[in-house]
Amino acid sequence: QRFGGGGTRSPVHTESNQGLLSRRVTDLALMSWKLCIPAGAAAGAIGMTLMRVEESRRSDCGFLGITFPWESKSSGSRKYVFGGNWKCNGDVKSVDGLVETLGKCGPIPANAEVMVAPPFLHVPIVTGTIRPDIAVGGQNVSLFPNGARTGEISAAMMKDMGVSWVIVGHSERREGFGMAGESSELVALKTKVAVSGGLSVMACVGEKLEERDAGKTLEVCYEQLKPLATKLNEDDWANVVIAYEPVWAIGTGRTATPEQAQEVHKAIRDWLAKNVSDKVAAETRIVYGGSMKGKNAPDLLKQPDIDGGLIGGASLKAEFFDIVNATPSK
Repeated sequence: QRFGGGGTRSPVHTESNQGLLSRRVTDLALMSWKLCIPAGAAAGAIGMTLMRVEESRRSDCGFLGITFPWESKSSGSRKYVFGGNWKCNGDVKSVDGLVETLGKCGPIPANAEVMVAPPFLHVPIVTGTIRPDIAVGGQNVSLFPNGARTGEISAAMMKDMGVSWVIVGHSERREGFGMAGESSELVALKTKVAVSGGLSVMACVGEKLEERDAGKTLEVCYEQLKPLATKLNEDDWANVVIAYEPVWAIGTGRTATPEQAQEVHKAIRDWLAKNVSDKVAAETRIVYGGSMKGKNAPDLLKQPDIDGGLIGGASLKAEFFDIVNATPSK
């Protein structure tokens, strides 16, 4: 199964590591007391030890083999992920050509994974011909299992066709196509159904231009995240990626600056820590979905809380791999 289940991540903290650090600090404190070393100097020694631990960890010297709970992405705790959303584009000929183009784009960086989400009618073509290191996703999933539900496609059907990912809550679906758009509650329910059905999920959040101009960016994102926190248990989050897509930047040629994007990504991660758990906040990948291109990808991906991208128009051409290849090296 290609990239099934969203991959595994190394734990950010273990009891044995905590005990090792605790013993080291305790030994220093006892030695300081026995030798009558002033408290200030003892505290300085302990502080220097912690600094040595951190420095040795960063240089892979293995001074104590400790991994801290505040690990940043640069230390390898989160793998980059890129999703290509082909939307309602293409025909059999163009899909065959795009699959062929992607097959010639060279290797995927070792610290990244890639999936593409074609229209449902083209899924069988793509699953049968795409290079094996690119996973296939869907652009929507039914809230219900197989049955008398005209026009619906269930998670089980998708799994049966070799699909391992699904995009939910995209701004276009929240807006609706001549019908009522999807609510955040519905998006959360679909996310739960998809994860329970064995799919990995890119769940989208993001604000419109008027909401950004009104200073409501974070308020909007938090409201869209709340139902996810309610519906998902902690284990579910291992198979969920959050895609922040500022609606005002999708298909407009505009994009948030790297600093603007990082600010929102960091706020989302902080929200997860407060409302779900520190573990989920540290391990959940948050990708940028607002007109990421080959030219702006390097600067966006340098940001500590941007873990990849959900790519629209650029995923329909070889430029998709310019973005993937902008993945920072570990």
